[in-house]
Amino acid sequence: MIIDCHGHFTTEPASFREHRSALVAFAEGRSADPGEYPGIDDAELADIIEANQLRLQRERGTDVTLISPRASGMGHHVPGQKVADRWARLSNDTIGRITELFPDRFAPVGQLPQVVDGDPDPVIAEMERCVAAGFVGFNLNPDPSGGDWSGPALTEPWWDPIWETLERLRVPAMVHVSATTQHGSHTTGSHYLAGDTIAFMQLLSGDLFERHPYLQLVIPHGGGAAPYHWGRYRGLAITQDKPALSEHLLGNLSFDTCVYHQVGIDLLLQVIGPEHVLFGSELLGAVKAEDPQTGHPFDDTKRYVDAAPISEADRATVFEANARRVYPRLDERLRAQGR
Repeated sequence: MIIDCHGHFTTEPASFREHRSALVAFAEGRSADPGEYPGIDDAELADIIEANQLRLQRERGTDVTLISPRASGMGHHVPGQKVADRWARLSNDTIGRITELFPDRFAPVGQLPQVVDGDPDPVIAEMERCVAAGFVGFNLNPDPSGGDWSGPALTEPWWDPIWETLERLRVPAMVHVSATTQHGSHTTGSHYLAGDTIAFMQLLSGDLFERHPYLQLVIPHGGGAAPYHWGRYRGLAITQDKPALSEHLLGNLSFDTCVYHQVGIDLLLQVIGPEHVLFGSELLGAVKAEDPQTGHPFDDTKRYVDAAPISEADRATVFEANARRVYPRLDERLRAQGR
């Protein structure tokens, strides 16, 4: 089985996006409350998924996608906890409906109602609501400010109630920033990758996994700069009197394969090791273009894993076993389906 740990609902109808724009305008004091969104009816939602995510699954040979709301659309920099709560609930309920329509093809991952200078309680409440509804994981934003990095680092005590809840609920978090508010910072080309790298360095400098030994985190997009500057980070760990990275981080931290060229995937697998890498594609991804050098889409990451110089056993670990281990509720969902 081939499990894609990193998928997004990026094909929302115009009415869904328009409602979000109206909700943001309300939160920023520019317009009246738009009220509740009437929802996407099942037939339209099924048609959207069939024509996009499901079509690409079939074409590229994957079996199950962990699908979550559009990452850049989480918009945690938008002010107001009540608006964040409403938006997370609507977004997550839509993801839940997709997985109900296609239970064999998708498993639900939620966004969290984070805000700048927010409180952990609403985040925890949404976690508990979603897990009760069958969600298997969450996307967690290490920087709700959208690029200011003004909040507490991931290793600071502010986060402990959230980490404790993830451990208790037996769900991991993918550490995934949202939209950037910084002029000159491209959302998917620089802000995402910088966010991955900053989060990794925060984890390296702290003792999070010593305090939360059952916590599992995934850093997407191949881990940002971390695998490609592994010597730098090994050296920084030594200068900070930290254990070897394999001991300090990799028992609780994984990376995905959202790296859009063969050499990058090969290096990721060589440096980090297949046992710490989950297959992911960002379906539908950050780069919707065909590579003229290969004739294939950049984000068809299965091709890179298929061609990587690793054993078939290691390939199965990347494609399936790691996702089942890191996402135990996914494993239970698949077992209940006889898979």
